[in-house]
Amino acid sequence: MADRSLRGIRLGAQSLQSEEGVVFHERTQHIYVCSVCGKESTLTFAADAEAPQTWECRACGGEAVLRIGDSIVTVDHGDQKAARTPWDMLLERRTIPELEELLEERLAFIRSRRGAGEDITKKTA
Repeated sequence: MADRSLRGIRLGAQSLQSEEGVVFHERTQHIYVCSVCGKESTLTFAADAEAPQTWECRACGGEAVLRIGDSIVTVDHGDQKAARTPWDMLLERRTIPELEELLEERLAFIRSRRGAGEDITKKTA
């Protein structure tokens, strides 16, 4: 009976599941070479997944490029669009004069509220 007693284990230290009957998916390894520091990184992907042409270098954060055999893949950055900022999206909907008019309306509203708030405090004092 003492052999079968439960013992405490550290939380997260060991998995209580076994790998019995688990079939792992096929994998392939791809090598990426950093264009900044020259470090090579080996990454593992699923066999049926398409490996990306670039990856972030683990050492310096630069752009690492996929190496196939002895040659490095050439990456075409020409078709990438610049990220649109919230300001760019706002300018697609409104013109500068419209934005200035809206700003003046909002400032007038805020100023009128402040003026009303000052009057209330003067009356109660």
